[in-house]
Amino acid sequence: MYNIHFSQISSHLQKVIPLWKEVEYFKQYQQRLRQYVGLARAKYIVSEAIYIVSIGTNDFLENYFLYITGRFAHFSVGEFEDFLVGLAAEFLTEIYRLGARKIVFAGLSPMGCLPLERTTNILHGGECIEEYNAAAREFNAKLQHMMEELCAALPGLKLRYTPVYDSLDSIIQNPSAYGIENVAEGCCATGKFEMGYLCNEKNPCTCPDANKYLFWDAFHPTEKVNRLMANITLQTSMKEFL
Repeated sequence: MYNIHFSQISSHLQKVIPLWKEVEYFKQYQQRLRQYVGLARAKYIVSEAIYIVSIGTNDFLENYFLYITGRFAHFSVGEFEDFLVGLAAEFLTEIYRLGARKIVFAGLSPMGCLPLERTTNILHGGECIEEYNAAAREFNAKLQHMMEELCAALPGLKLRYTPVYDSLDSIIQNPSAYGIENVAEGCCATGKFEMGYLCNEKNPCTCPDANKYLFWDAFHPTEKVNRLMANITLQTSMKEFL
């Protein structure tokens, strides 16, 4: 199995690679692959590879809902959802034309429950921001409808959806079933806002056992939860490809 992971639509944030650039990287990869293994073998590898696509979280949390960007002033939530789904459809169609056939598409998580978002919701007791979760659910529904239309329109395309929202929400609602004790804060540092260089095991506030936490930092799940999500995906969305 050969994996390539394309992630995140982000049109205006420089720190995230936009989709058009990822398509260019895919073309460059194929060119080098053909030089290495030959045309026929390269075509086989590309068509048999499993592509995992994950988009949207940064676009909503670091673009649309981040008021300093002003994006919310130009789109309603529904319009922004439609905009992103349209970009996703264009991206999927483009990599299909380049030979991709087996694609797993991960929906949005309950992004209003990320520790960073809970921290900004301090006036409401640090609870999940339902507005963000509602946008995730609506986006996921539109995404699945788009995927059905693409599968009907593009011969040979096998496009499967991974319900990330449902899986993570299950952990949030019933953490003890997964051996998890804290779903509201990250393990690292204070667990409320730190990410990247601010977040490491040397911080005196970092928890002694990350396996008891849903989140490692204020934005990303722990290794344990990533493993759980990977296993769910392998047993469901990716099962027919393996």
